[in-house]
Amino acid sequence: MGLDGVDLNLLLALDALLVERNVTRAAERMYVGQPAMSASLGRLRKHFDDPLLVREGRTLVPTPLALSLAPLVREAVAASEAVFRRSRGFDPLADRRSFTIMASDYVTLILLRPLLAKLAEEAPLQRVNVVPVQSDFAEQLRKGDIDLLVLPTEIAGSLAVPHRHLFNDRYVLIADPDNDAVGSTVDAEQFAQLPYVAYSAGPLPSIAESQLDALGIPRRAEVSTQNFVIVPFLVTGSRFVSLVHEKLARHFAGQVRLRVLEAPAPLRPISEALFWSPRNTHDPAHSWLRERISVLAADL
Repeated sequence: MGLDGVDLNLLLALDALLVERNVTRAAERMYVGQPAMSASLGRLRKHFDDPLLVREGRTLVPTPLALSLAPLVREAVAASEAVFRRSRGFDPLADRRSFTIMASDYVTLILLRPLLAKLAEEAPLQRVNVVPVQSDFAEQLRKGDIDLLVLPTEIAGSLAVPHRHLFNDRYVLIADPDNDAVGSTVDAEQFAQLPYVAYSAGPLPSIAESQLDALGIPRRAEVSTQNFVIVPFLVTGSRFVSLVHEKLARHFAGQVRLRVLEAPAPLRPISEALFWSPRNTHDPAHSWLRERISVLAADL
């Protein structure tokens, strides 16, 4: 069936309804009244011959058909927005846009926190939402659920989308200054005997742990965390040691008591890169934000 006689505004309404799962909030998202959104839902139900959203208690729950439509609708809306924005310029002081960036807590602290501070001063109309890295990052980028992805190239692997190198960072060993079990240097054999804070990246591989495994270096892991930024706070005032990125260690060295040493074995540095969907390559707003991020990364 073609699109003759189909109101494409219903696509936007369907997207809002599937995201919000609430008629009132969907109406607010679309800047229309609740009666108009209710009417759109009625037309969508008639078109698909399916209720799409059914009430369970006080909430609306999507039907199986609605769940199957959701990723297709989101991708179609994202593609449509890219088409109609491409011909327009972008003025960060006059145009209002919302961006979603997927990044680790480390990147959020080191790179995105300064970015958000600058945007608050230089482009206050722009909204940036930062979400944690998830295992389906490639799919979320493809569907348009996220605008930008900051990820080490070692994890991104063969992700075939446009990207730009941001910065490198190397691993260092951190310890409390009063930890007398740690000398001026620590070799692999000594490291294996020290109580260690391990970092688990959840569904994604930990680059440092993977390299240690490849080198055959055991660890006496007594603590494990999925929050990389908290590692220095677990080390200070304790007998623990850990491996962290040098930029993170230097950031916290002036705030908590830390000693920064060379890693116990030669570990490859990480290479953080910025990834985006090809449909956003020529979008003026995306180009502007990518450039702002790149400029800040160059100063790290």
